[in-house]
Amino acid sequence: MKKRINVALIGNPNTGKSSVFNLLTGLQQKTGNYPGITVEKKEGVCRLSKGLSAKVFDLPGTYSLNASSLDENVVIELLLNRKHEDYPDVAVIVADIENLKRNLLLFTQIKDLAIPSILVVNMSDRMRRKGITLDLAGMEKALNTKIVLTSTLRKEGIDQLKSHIADFAHLETSPCVDFRTTDPEYFAALQQTFPNQSIYKLWLVITQDVNFANINRNTIQKTNGDHTRSNSFLKRLQQRETIKRYQFINEVLKKHLHVNQSEATDFQSRLDRILTHKFWGYIIFFIILFTIFQAIYDWSSYPMDAIDSAFVSMSEWTKTNLPSWFLPKLISEGVIPGLGGVAIFIPQIAILFVFISILEETGYMSRVVFLMDRVLRKFGLSGKSVVPLISGTACAIPAIMATRNIESWKERLITILVTPFTTCSARLPVYLILIALVIPDTRFLGANMQGLVLMGLYLLGFGMALAAAYVLQFVLKLPYKSAFVVEMPNYRIPILRNVGITVYNKTKSFVFEAGKIILAISVLLWVLASNGPGSSFGNAEEIVRQDTTLLNQAELEQKISAYKLEHSYLGRAGKFIEPAIAPLGYDWKIGIAIVSSFAAREVFVGTLATIYNVGTDEEDTIKNRMADEVHPDGKPVFTLASGMSLMIFYAFAMQCMSTLAIVRKETNSWRWPTIQLVVMTVIAYLAAFATFQLL
Repeated sequence: MKKRINVALIGNPNTGKSSVFNLLTGLQQKTGNYPGITVEKKEGVCRLSKGLSAKVFDLPGTYSLNASSLDENVVIELLLNRKHEDYPDVAVIVADIENLKRNLLLFTQIKDLAIPSILVVNMSDRMRRKGITLDLAGMEKALNTKIVLTSTLRKEGIDQLKSHIADFAHLETSPCVDFRTTDPEYFAALQQTFPNQSIYKLWLVITQDVNFANINRNTIQKTNGDHTRSNSFLKRLQQRETIKRYQFINEVLKKHLHVNQSEATDFQSRLDRILTHKFWGYIIFFIILFTIFQAIYDWSSYPMDAIDSAFVSMSEWTKTNLPSWFLPKLISEGVIPGLGGVAIFIPQIAILFVFISILEETGYMSRVVFLMDRVLRKFGLSGKSVVPLISGTACAIPAIMATRNIESWKERLITILVTPFTTCSARLPVYLILIALVIPDTRFLGANMQGLVLMGLYLLGFGMALAAAYVLQFVLKLPYKSAFVVEMPNYRIPILRNVGITVYNKTKSFVFEAGKIILAISVLLWVLASNGPGSSFGNAEEIVRQDTTLLNQAELEQKISAYKLEHSYLGRAGKFIEPAIAPLGYDWKIGIAIVSSFAAREVFVGTLATIYNVGTDEEDTIKNRMADEVHPDGKPVFTLASGMSLMIFYAFAMQCMSTLAIVRKETNSWRWPTIQLVVMTVIAYLAAFATFQLL
């Protein structure tokens, strides 16, 4: 007997599938992509009983096995391929109690694949409030399956679900609908031509752009026999199959599901009239954004100060207690300051993800998508472009991947090209440190001034995305604007467990992904900053002593450290690019940070933390070090003009090689990411130049 089985969680979008996944797996989950394609793959481990565990896959949301997107293709190809390492031993189909009719279409199709299946009817806690009663035993008999009523809000039904999964070998695999009756002659001929193959799998291969075993749709269609038909015939037959399934579903629900309309409320429709109102909807959304950015500053100050002090103490302890040779100096001057430059922003990033997760959990984010469609269509974007643009506030990479749901290629391309303008979480550390340096921590009409500036930068990025899209619709000669359809999920009370898991995974991903890059770059930068060519670096102490007099020991050592850094390999590289960035108000150290942050935007702060720490014995926070930095003429480096210039540069610049890579993958060409990099860099440079000169 197997010690670990594969379990596939399948269902329509907004059925609470991810909530069931979180309850089954907890924190034992990871996220990646399916090999060769940019579709998110979520998997986790669930202990079922002594000696038996399950590898649970949260498959992309799909309405049926009649695929219309790359996400749905992933589901079909996995369910067709028995040789795939993730092929499920049992399929768990998650349905929403209020949308059973639509959800059961997918269930009846999966039953035809002869995979042991369990139907989970989720959100059962809403049944009484909505006046819904369910004859569970009757439905189980009609659908040839085990049905589990779950409430992820109350954590009900999960133990029963685990028990049924563990007993998967005894689940009924016979279909509940005989789809072949839609055209008996055609399917008899098809089965006769391929007698050893599953008839429903053959039908899916013919009607979908998928393959299984050694058979593809072209092979089947080219095989001589009575089963060969035109595409129009196949499309009509596919429609008849769907009608046949819904006729069966209607009969089942008529007998076993009862809804007392008098007990149901229209609270959702009343709330929708307010939240999606042509005027008040935007005001409410703006107030929510305002609250989020105020909270990011007001709630995070104490934990940030504690983290900052902890890294300063660690660096000081290593310098004091470890011998002064290569590795300890690398740790104290390179690794610890570099990582501390990112760790300090964990509280603010976590707060941002808390709010985003709550908005998604309650169902409000779908209302925002509907609301913003009215605005976006004027700029040549699909209503579906809202999803990438909003999710881009977390990270541009999954946001660009989300554009594959946009049917029109030109609308999809425009969305891909403008999404990186949206302010992502990687820009947040850059904004936060610069705002803290150049914007006073004061109140304006009762609001935190720094929070207002941060919100302004987010709105600026979104505004630039719209402006770029408006221009691109004429450049690409967009022929028409496609229709927009969005599903409004029911309003739900946020499940704190889901919010916690989301925040944990997102923050962990940010820290570890950024941490790996920053660690590598910190080591490289420290080596380049601690070594240099020629006698200027090697004889730094003698040169400084000859040029300076009447300095105390501390001032002399500081002068020697600064001279060494300036004549190191890193310093010479920075001096080389300094003429190009000087008109923007930046010195060579900022130039190094900008170049290195192309690996990842958040590296900017870690780079400066490493540079300012090299060869310095006195410990201080990164914010204080940046505040004390001065030009050779004694003027501070970080002023309102240079700080705002830097923020504007990062608001518009690409500055992320991972985003370029995903654009290359999604467009299947280096042409578009190259154009994107050049245009965004030019816009960023000109905007930063104008900002510095004006201020």
